[in-house]
Amino acid sequence: MAEAFSRFDLKPGSEPVAIILDNGPEWIEIYLANAATGVAVVPLDPKLRASEVTYILNDSEAVAVFTDTRHLALLENILPDLPAVRAIVVTDGGSEPLAPIAGRPCYDYETLRESVRGQPPAWYASHIPAPQDVASIIYTSGTTGKPKGAMLTHLNFCSDALGSLEAISDIVTSKDDFLVVLPLFHAFSFTANFVVPLVKGCGMYFVESLRTIGDDIKTLRPSVFIAVPLLAEKLFDKIDDKIKRSVVARCLVKVGLGRLVGKKVLRSLGGRLRFLIVGGAPCPLHVLEGFSRLGVPIVEGYGLTECSPVVSITNTRQARIGTIGKKLPNIEIRLADADEMGVGELQVRGPIVMKGYLKNIAATREAFDGEWLRTGDLASIDADGFLTIRGRKKALIVNREGKNIYPEEVENVIARDPLIADVIVLGYTVGQVPGERVGTIISPDWEALAAAHNGTEPPLQEVEVLVRERVRKQCASLADYKHPRKVIVQREPLERTSIQKVRRCAYQDKLNE
Repeated sequence: MAEAFSRFDLKPGSEPVAIILDNGPEWIEIYLANAATGVAVVPLDPKLRASEVTYILNDSEAVAVFTDTRHLALLENILPDLPAVRAIVVTDGGSEPLAPIAGRPCYDYETLRESVRGQPPAWYASHIPAPQDVASIIYTSGTTGKPKGAMLTHLNFCSDALGSLEAISDIVTSKDDFLVVLPLFHAFSFTANFVVPLVKGCGMYFVESLRTIGDDIKTLRPSVFIAVPLLAEKLFDKIDDKIKRSVVARCLVKVGLGRLVGKKVLRSLGGRLRFLIVGGAPCPLHVLEGFSRLGVPIVEGYGLTECSPVVSITNTRQARIGTIGKKLPNIEIRLADADEMGVGELQVRGPIVMKGYLKNIAATREAFDGEWLRTGDLASIDADGFLTIRGRKKALIVNREGKNIYPEEVENVIARDPLIADVIVLGYTVGQVPGERVGTIISPDWEALAAAHNGTEPPLQEVEVLVRERVRKQCASLADYKHPRKVIVQREPLERTSIQKVRRCAYQDKLNE
């Protein structure tokens, strides 16, 4: 395929290409065919809107777009504003010749493959990237402004994969098969679901869709399953629901024999699943504790796009629930401006750290403290080297007494209530009074509420009273100054990014209204 793409007169090192596709073998072929010849790849979320795609393609100056037929209408509308794009490749176009789109030639993927079949790989052989060359330009989600293109090199990704494998060397082998559920355009899935299996020689299985995960696990029988916390939580809730309906299972878990139940759980998940890897956002403690009671190992990782992305990871031998494990062995970390509680901004230095933001010197300077990348996350580290994330530096709530309140801590406590489906904790102000107060926005589990009321959904006013009371009880274990003083109940789920992180900035002003 690299040989076929060479007809687009690509210039490795200066002209990137873009992928707008769902997961599949073609995604991997396209990525490797380009990156392995020194052409940087810009992976895009297939669900982005036209304005978002336009911005990223313009900012990156991508010269070719690899996509599918369902995105052709979108491209036709925006291509007049994208002078750099000179070719479109469609993976599901069929054998019929494709008409140009907005004056740009449109190629069928399989026809391109056939056009070079049997030819010597001259282009591929003569274009070899260096470790410091950019492999991917991954754009941040843009929750706090315009997306920025993080330039990640071949060295970044290889170092991150090798460091992660060294940290969990006791559990991943070449005999493992990964179930790929998370989108490959995201840095976490890209490294964990693609680069790691590639380095180790593992198998990769693609689910048909999010709706078919249950059936796909049983059919494909993977040994490794990587999920974001929301997906892990849904999986655990289904398992927990079955346990609650079985007197024997409940009793076994209660007397500390949950591992016996866990064996049956694993059989229902294909029988080969050895552990789950969770990352992309903080995982609720009840999910980690619940799987632990069942003897189902969970490896939890922490990272950010700018670090390729894994910074720290737990392992099955030293898992410490509530922490994000220890740093990778091939990097350095430090806590900047730590307070009296030992909480400071986590900063990272090492071969996993990005080259910078594409064409954005100001943002790149702001992201670094000398050689150290500012993660923007507040953390603490214990005597054994285990890291705990305390919150976002910008999300930190400082009350009138000058006390620091970390939203994630309060969110984790509230989220343990089974009637609460979604929660976000934010600071808000009242008039001109200095200092912030703690508030929360909650989306209840409406199905559970209806089930508790004879199948009828209770009125909103009644739900609001119930939720406020349950929040009060859940927060009884926290210091008074951490308790939410304002609770907003909303019917719709909280707005999330493509990897299921709550869009915190979308709710920042709601409590001030």
